[in-house]
Amino acid sequence: MTTALKLTNLKKDFPIGKRLFGPPRAVVHAVQPVTLDVERGETLGIVGESGCGKSTLARMLVGLLPATDGTIEIEGAALDTADPAAFGKKIQYVFQDPLSSLNPRKTIRQIMEAPLKHLHGMATSDRAARIAQIFAAVNLREEFLDRYPHEFSGGQAQRIGIARALAAEARILILDEPVSALDVSVQAQVLNLLADLKAEFGLTYLFITHDLAVVEAVSDRIAVLYFGALVELGPAERIFSVPRHPYTKLLAESAPVVGRDLTAPEGRETELPDPLNPPPGCSFAARCPRASDRCRAEAPVLETKGDGASVACFHPLVR
Repeated sequence: MTTALKLTNLKKDFPIGKRLFGPPRAVVHAVQPVTLDVERGETLGIVGESGCGKSTLARMLVGLLPATDGTIEIEGAALDTADPAAFGKKIQYVFQDPLSSLNPRKTIRQIMEAPLKHLHGMATSDRAARIAQIFAAVNLREEFLDRYPHEFSGGQAQRIGIARALAAEARILILDEPVSALDVSVQAQVLNLLADLKAEFGLTYLFITHDLAVVEAVSDRIAVLYFGALVELGPAERIFSVPRHPYTKLLAESAPVVGRDLTAPEGRETELPDPLNPPPGCSFAARCPRASDRCRAEAPVLETKGDGASVACFHPLVR
């Protein structure tokens, strides 16, 4: 297999309370050092609670946020994380809210032409042919090109967002909650479309979502983030059925299931750690029933197991 995307110790810190001179008053470690390989043609799901660093990580991958440290390599070539323009031809972003991600003052044709002009310098005739090809691939009529974003439904707008990402000819797409704002029936259509496009164009996906059923269905592997750190990584078919990390088990038990009463696996008083005052050791220790004194004093590192899965836990549920 060929590695499409390689992250090495990629991290993001946000300074809080900047001073004119000297260091900031505090630093939020939004994404702790992440090392990860994504194979060409793979769909890697990324899950975790709100605030765990999923979207921050995604924005670093496409150059919307500069990384504090670490490297990003696409097909063996390192990208300058301080230069957003270096990312455009390599990796593209499909946003959660399709309508707000499209410029309301531009027609769809103008939106589609932008990456073709600025990234590839295409002539007018070549742009028209390329746009026609992409619109056919996402099942949109060419007459839509002279309309404005507000004239489309959520499902149509998301197809346009996907088409815009494809126009850049990138082979890696970051899908940030791409179906959460859509009706259930439309979600299925968009997910099927993404599967077809992946096969047709040889794409690699990073699929970020809160919906565990969706991410399990579309992913080859799943990465679980907690408090900015990667705590478990493994095959999609077993990561929720046979979780190793207690947090992964908590996520699986929290997901609503048709026909089952909604019961919280934790008490109401349970809170996430304070990002301005993170606890020593494992950040999940205060919520973990298996936590020991070692967990509260020492942070576990990600370790690879025999079946290809990895977990950062001193007391995993499965050895």
